[in-house]
Amino acid sequence: MAQTALMTFLAEPPITPRIQALYDADVASYGYVMNLNRAWAHHPDAHDALFDLIGAVAREGGLSMRERGILVTACASAMGDSYCSLAWGAKLARESDPAFAAAALGGAADGMTDAERAMATWARKVAADPNATTEADVQALRDAGLADRTIFAVTTFVALRMAFSTVNDALGAVPDDELRAAAPDEVVDAVTWGR
Repeated sequence: MAQTALMTFLAEPPITPRIQALYDADVASYGYVMNLNRAWAHHPDAHDALFDLIGAVAREGGLSMRERGILVTACASAMGDSYCSLAWGAKLARESDPAFAAAALGGAADGMTDAERAMATWARKVAADPNATTEADVQALRDAGLADRTIFAVTTFVALRMAFSTVNDALGAVPDDELRAAAPDEVVDAVTWGR
């Protein structure tokens, strides 16, 4: 999947101090302005509010970075979102190893704890068809050691990540060349969907 000249389907808005702050934060964190934030520049306060909420839910649920990586890669790959699959596949590779991250993107649960396996399965079900989940699916999370409060946090985290992915995907955000270059080969090779 080669990068195209078009970074999103939207024209970039005129630079304001608030938009420049969004871009500056990207440069400080990643060394470049992410394509997806060229779309979110149309409402940077929505971007920040969404990520404040995602962070609060993850903290409330006690989700480790590895668990977040498993949830996002399961969700993003089930949705066919290449951007978050690449970004979080690389993060998960740093928390575990590249082969583990690639396997998680492909739906394999090798090397996962019972709780991680249950969370990945749940994230895929929520992303694929939230109306098809059952009480037995929730019980499987309990059986893996998750309390109801954590199940709520995991579900909300996945739903909020789906909202973020949906905006990026619908508006045509193309994964950055820099993102691909920084991801392990195993992760890049595993992501065969999306833009």
